[in-house]
Amino acid sequence: MEFIENVDKEEFEKFVSNNPKGHFMQSIYWGEVSSKKKFKAHYVGLKNNNQLIATALLLEKHLINKYSFFYAPRGFVCDYTDLNTLQIFIQHLKKYCKKHNGIFLRIDPDIKLQTLDCDGNVLEGNNNFKLVEYLIKCGFKHKGFNKNFENDQPRYTFRLDISGGLEKVRKNLHPTTRKIINRGNIYNIELYKGDISDIDAFYETMIDTAKRENLVLSPKEYYQTFYNVLHKHNMSDIYIAKINIEKLKQNYEDKIKVIENSIELANTKDDKKNKDKVNIKIKELNQQLAKYISEYEEVKNIKEEEIILSSIITVKYQNKVWTIHGGNKDQLRFLNANYWLYYKIIEDAIKDNYKIFDFFGTTGNPTPGNEVYGIHLFKKRFGGEYTEFIGEFDYILNPILYFGYTKVFPKIRKFLKR
Repeated sequence: MEFIENVDKEEFEKFVSNNPKGHFMQSIYWGEVSSKKKFKAHYVGLKNNNQLIATALLLEKHLINKYSFFYAPRGFVCDYTDLNTLQIFIQHLKKYCKKHNGIFLRIDPDIKLQTLDCDGNVLEGNNNFKLVEYLIKCGFKHKGFNKNFENDQPRYTFRLDISGGLEKVRKNLHPTTRKIINRGNIYNIELYKGDISDIDAFYETMIDTAKRENLVLSPKEYYQTFYNVLHKHNMSDIYIAKINIEKLKQNYEDKIKVIENSIELANTKDDKKNKDKVNIKIKELNQQLAKYISEYEEVKNIKEEEIILSSIITVKYQNKVWTIHGGNKDQLRFLNANYWLYYKIIEDAIKDNYKIFDFFGTTGNPTPGNEVYGIHLFKKRFGGEYTEFIGEFDYILNPILYFGYTKVFPKIRKFLKR
């Protein structure tokens, strides 16, 4: 076997894009995106009989003086069941990173740890605890089975199998989601693929979501680069949910008028035999009327002609579609625009013959007290598989500097922010 320090990019991408373990974060295009965040991309691989059998996108981030750390997002592209090849590749990577003054090499493989039900309970079946043990045996330090977003990439997600078509997806929706979809787009929310001109509106939804959910927000320029780089390779779309305010006001006024007429008609009925049923119907209509009037109060005070309610940037690679970055405005959340936007993306993904829809990240602690519980519950309601990955691993190459970077430096930075 021969370790290749600089794999031809075309050959590298062909291998990754056709490998069952290939992931968009291991592609040459992700290397291009990452370079905009001051990472240097290294494309390395292992060959047997002049054929690639393993690759790694190594992202190098300079730290201090001549030292850097290396990160292989979502691990290596290889057969993880071939332990001999895996061990050989790891040893070569260790030497390569050390030669380039790496303090450590970090990986977070896209490999499921165990099978969970939708509530996070472990089900019987195959698991990958032995692979975790083997990576530790090879010299990696496992950073634990974290529950939230402490690591570079989320350790939990929901993955929805869309290979059976839209009707099968609809049947497996949570009742809340199914009710929203079955009711139809009654507010005439405009759903469409946008372009780079929509990035400002997209960023506004991201700002609102970051504040509401206490999430980290990147600069707008990063999202511009993310979309531009991947979109030119047909790997990314930006989806928009927009509402016309004047039409929405008219929509509410019409609905309120219809319900008021229905209440008036019900009150004039002289139906002694069905009096109880009529009273129940009137009560339901009044509750519905109160709901519409309350929502209309917010709608009629809006001065803008139209509002971007929700927006999402996706990534498409191999047979999967990921919803990577997305946000929702604080205004008019009761219109459920985010449900319709996700449903639109799923519908398009099925039309384009993708097989898996990845919601890209959720918590492993799905309890109401969790700050991101609302996001978790929303994603869960689309019926995907609650997926847990094996976690993040560091191969420590310089113990002293590693301790300084992971233990001392964060404390100094926290102190300076006071």
